[in-house]
Amino acid sequence: MSLSIRNRIPGTVVGVTTGAVMATVRVAVSEGVELTAAVTTEAVRDLGLETGSAVHALVKATEVALATGPISGLSIRNRLPGTVTEVTAGPAMAGVRISAEGGVELTAAITADAADELRLTVGTPVIALIKATEVALDAA
Repeated sequence: MSLSIRNRIPGTVVGVTTGAVMATVRVAVSEGVELTAAVTTEAVRDLGLETGSAVHALVKATEVALATGPISGLSIRNRLPGTVTEVTAGPAMAGVRISAEGGVELTAAITADAADELRLTVGTPVIALIKATEVALDAA
């Protein structure tokens, strides 16, 4: 299956917490770096997800927010420190490539105004923020 999702991050399930309708799945994407996905319990069952399962975490570029400073008081579970490696800005939107902790490569699609206000250039340290509900999983 071909997908337009830019961020496909391979990993291994390290924990599953199931509820009546939803579950959280912790995925190790590199040594010491985890992502949390909030998916339906039906998806966990259909994909056969359990500790040790190989998966791909899928995140649309439009669901990756960026911060250039410390963050507190925020419910977003996935916070990946990294460095900007490329900025492609147009009149409305900018594509920002990030080399995140643990060798994770991400693309964020943000407004051109936000890229300007954050003064994003190659080498800018950032924190990529991704809500757990925006992480989809695919069995590898």
